[in-house]
Amino acid sequence: MQRRASGVLMHITSLPSRFGIGDFGPGARRFARFLTQSSQSYWQILPLTPTSTYIGNSPYSSDSAFAVNPLLISPEQLVADGWLTTEEIEAAAVAGNPAVADYEQAQVKKDALLRLAFGKNRERVGLDAGFTIFCRDEAGWLDDYALFRAAKREHGEAGFGDWPKALRDRDARELSALSQRMAEEIEYVRFVQYLADGQWKALRAELRQADIQVIGDMPIYVTEDSADVWANPGLFKLGPDRRPVLVAGVPPDYFSETGQRWGNPVYDWPAHEASGFAWWLRRMERTLALYDIVRLDHFRGFEAYWEIPASEKTAVRGEWVKAPGRALFTALTRRFPALPLIAEDLGVITAEVRELMQDFGFPGMRVLQFAFGSSLAVNRDAPHNYSRNSVAYTGTHDNNTTLGWARSESGSEALESLYAYLGRQIPHEEVPWALLRLVMASAASKVVVPMQDLLCLGEGARMNMPSVAKGNWSWRAVDDQFEPAIAARLRAMTGIFGRNH
Repeated sequence: MQRRASGVLMHITSLPSRFGIGDFGPGARRFARFLTQSSQSYWQILPLTPTSTYIGNSPYSSDSAFAVNPLLISPEQLVADGWLTTEEIEAAAVAGNPAVADYEQAQVKKDALLRLAFGKNRERVGLDAGFTIFCRDEAGWLDDYALFRAAKREHGEAGFGDWPKALRDRDARELSALSQRMAEEIEYVRFVQYLADGQWKALRAELRQADIQVIGDMPIYVTEDSADVWANPGLFKLGPDRRPVLVAGVPPDYFSETGQRWGNPVYDWPAHEASGFAWWLRRMERTLALYDIVRLDHFRGFEAYWEIPASEKTAVRGEWVKAPGRALFTALTRRFPALPLIAEDLGVITAEVRELMQDFGFPGMRVLQFAFGSSLAVNRDAPHNYSRNSVAYTGTHDNNTTLGWARSESGSEALESLYAYLGRQIPHEEVPWALLRLVMASAASKVVVPMQDLLCLGEGARMNMPSVAKGNWSWRAVDDQFEPAIAARLRAMTGIFGRNH
């Protein structure tokens, strides 16, 4: 985990594609070649789990902590694998701005395309040994997810809290009846997950051959309207109506004066402990099958978490509640001895959280945009304070782009602090690569830079604005932005600071 290397943050949805959204197809392989040409060792992505246009397309709000987003399935790869023809996938092409992800069009067109693939290959699916093995090996989450998605389709995508009581509460007779009347839909959901899983693992095999590791993201919480909550209500603080009594978030901080009310149901940790953390063990096993290294989002919440009454509209009125992080990570490291985790430890972090990280050896994050100001000398995000066991970023998916930060968000004090640190004043347009040089030169074993910063893009290319519900997750690169000159410049800097292969 302490190999000195670097990589690029670029979510799959941000890749070029003719089908409205980035996917596991040719755009992903072109980006992999860019990483190789620039001597990068890591490709960091956001969660691969399914997204929904109903909740802002956030990869951190999903109906499953285990499934893979069907939108990421490559139509070209469906042709290569013999499921569809070249002519058939043209119906899924999406016109419009190639620099913006069109989730709505992609959702409609890819669903139609996948149903076509399923319908015309029913006999093949039934005889496909790989499909049978996948359904058997992943049954622990796949069976409940397929039931959940089938019920959602039957009830017009209504949240499971609004389903008939017998179905909402998983009455055994009702589940059996659902399995019979929605048998074909259930099989379709399994088929789509088989395709998504297979395409991603094929891409990962190519990345391994190129010595590129994937850093994936695991959100701490799951979404209220998810197969996870529906299938495991006893693991969450829910009322008799299966709705959350208490929800998750964070108190007011750098990003928001009213904090962030995420709305996720919080865990009933005593129930998890009583089971030996069985659900977490299954979740980590699935996550490690998808990624080489896992960035554990909101690590702070494993020591103590911000609990908000569900009736509150903001996160201001909540309280800190202790969590059994030590017991959880003891169980996880016992099952997975070389647990490759990165702790997202941004924000106000207590001594107890740092002690938890140190005891298990988890590296934390450093974000250079947070370094500059009057406390630069002692700021933990300033490069001269980085430890080897850390991962350094110019910014993350929740930050402005570095150029956007320099132009409109940093403020004069931070910029003057930056110029003093550099020993010279520079134009805003030079700030992204100047910050990249600083983190590359640091002691941090890993450095990750958002693709937007390599391209010197402004705030219009920002990936996410925390606490803002709409307009996020839509930035996409176009093919000609993976320029050889940028790869050569990054390769040279990577070599100078000893981070190349």
